[in-house]
Amino acid sequence: MITQSIGIATVTLNPAIDQSVAIANFAAGEVNRVDWEQSDPGGKGVNVASFLADLGCRVAVTGLLGNENALAFERLFAQKGMTDAFVRIPGKTRVNVKIIDATQQRITDINFPGQAASPADVAGLRDQLAALIDRHEWFVLSGSVPTGIPVGLYGEWVRMLKSAGKRVLLDTSGEPLRASIGEAPFAIKPNIAELEELVGQRLPTEAAVVDAARALLRKGIQCVVVSMGKQGALFVDADECLLAIPPTVDVQSTVGAGDAMVAGFVAAKIRGCSLAECARLATATAAGALTQLGPRLPPAQTIESLMQQVSLRAPAQ
Repeated sequence: MITQSIGIATVTLNPAIDQSVAIANFAAGEVNRVDWEQSDPGGKGVNVASFLADLGCRVAVTGLLGNENALAFERLFAQKGMTDAFVRIPGKTRVNVKIIDATQQRITDINFPGQAASPADVAGLRDQLAALIDRHEWFVLSGSVPTGIPVGLYGEWVRMLKSAGKRVLLDTSGEPLRASIGEAPFAIKPNIAELEELVGQRLPTEAAVVDAARALLRKGIQCVVVSMGKQGALFVDADECLLAIPPTVDVQSTVGAGDAMVAGFVAAKIRGCSLAECARLATATAAGALTQLGPRLPPAQTIESLMQQVSLRAPAQ
């Protein structure tokens, strides 16, 4: 992929070390034997940044990182040429466990709570974010909000970044999303369950999902991307509405697939792509991530091939 000169910064308030363990025929309440394991520094914004680096983008990472186990993250940032602007806080960054059962084709997630943050930590992170404004045009605010951080903090930062003329993609859920949506980030990327929670009702049809997305556009958001698993992803802006159906791939892990979609979407936007091209790259990047163990992408030629296999159509109205 061609290196992009436009800078992107990602924010991860609640990073994690993702430990993937493979257990055939995993059974709760029984003794299970691990076939193999792999640990990857992650968290939604870290994953997005890692994928963006794989796509050839210039990216910085910031957020809150426990200083007792920061080395794995620091190695990743150095390896992928990402600017490290994380604020170190006392303690350890959480570890999330993913149990991969290839035999039953199931993945079980065990997610730990994040480190509590102090007001001083939050103030330091705001300063880091402000320092990144001059050299970065896009900001991706991703993930859950740990204890000690107000749920409306993302909204405050969306407002600050928009006032500086920056584009913001917000990828969170629950109360942090509900509290921040009124600030109208440039784009949001909920999955279908998160969108249903946001609007307070089931969305059983494509037409219902489209209506919910368009209602968010009327609030000032310029693009809504809704990931719906095997059913594909819906891409909606003021002019178009497209459903992107991914190609069938050999799934190795679901770690970071949604984050890969965010990365592909932002990378395509930076290149000045149409909504259809954004949908193709975002969907192909997510599909490519599914074929890998941990938050990484296959070679660029594989992503290009997957893009050609993405099917686009108008959703049912």
